[in-house]
Amino acid sequence: MTNNITSSAQLAPPIGRFHEIDGRRIFVHRSGSGGPAVVFLPGASAVGLDYFGVQQQVSQFTTAVVYDRGGTGYSDPLPLPRSAAAVATELHELLHALNIAAPYVLAPHSLGGFYAHRFAQLYPQEVAGLVWLDALHRDWDDFMPATASLAAIEQTAPDLEQLEQMRPALREWGTELLADYPEHMRQPLLEAKMSDEWLHVGIAERGTLAELATELRAGPNIPDVPVVALTVLGDDPAQPERARQERHDAKTRMDAALVSAVSHGKQRILSDTSHHRLCVDRPDAVVQAIRYVVDRAARP
Repeated sequence: MTNNITSSAQLAPPIGRFHEIDGRRIFVHRSGSGGPAVVFLPGASAVGLDYFGVQQQVSQFTTAVVYDRGGTGYSDPLPLPRSAAAVATELHELLHALNIAAPYVLAPHSLGGFYAHRFAQLYPQEVAGLVWLDALHRDWDDFMPATASLAAIEQTAPDLEQLEQMRPALREWGTELLADYPEHMRQPLLEAKMSDEWLHVGIAERGTLAELATELRAGPNIPDVPVVALTVLGDDPAQPERARQERHDAKTRMDAALVSAVSHGKQRILSDTSHHRLCVDRPDAVVQAIRYVVDRAARP
């Protein structure tokens, strides 16, 4: 699916600013100081400000950056989906334009894992470490059962009609996720998340998962930098028990392979939260993992 949304009523972010890259406005919010800077890469249907809570904690000890990649969130519209290289190049240009010194600690969530890996392939010297927030992996299909393959996930994603039916539940869920946000941020962000534009973007970005994995497979492994993988196993109770267990075992093996490929890799398994709620339920685990990688990366 290609998304050619050109919203005339551009939503205004409650915090942060825009920076122009290639004639387009990219939304970014940075806080804190020092390095290595930590950059959050959102999942599909997520935006930079979904990571605001953990960003604020990380900004206590280093520079922390959240942003919306082109075509998503508050950033200017673009046809979606995009290649991983296009997203990685855009982020690279943004960080340099903001004078945020490399190397960076990348903290990708979900779909953001593909873009972080591509960034590391294109700019290995500019990656100080990785914090894998239950992120997608290019070798997903090598570990997962066929029913949970990337192609299967693409096919089972909701369409516009289903999304419309889900809207009340999505609003309720969004309200809960943003419950602890400052009042001036919570309501504007919730309304933006419920807008047709943003809901459609989430569908469009999920359209080429298998293609993105293929793009990454053509390039190298992640560089030998400190990596912490948070593997979330408190998943969908609607799934049959056996299928859930199969998927949990596969995810555990997949992230174990990721961290074993580097000299300083750690895997932390979290059974008390779900994929989408990780940064809300367990900000302590997220911040602790980031702190470990930042400290490790700062060592000579």
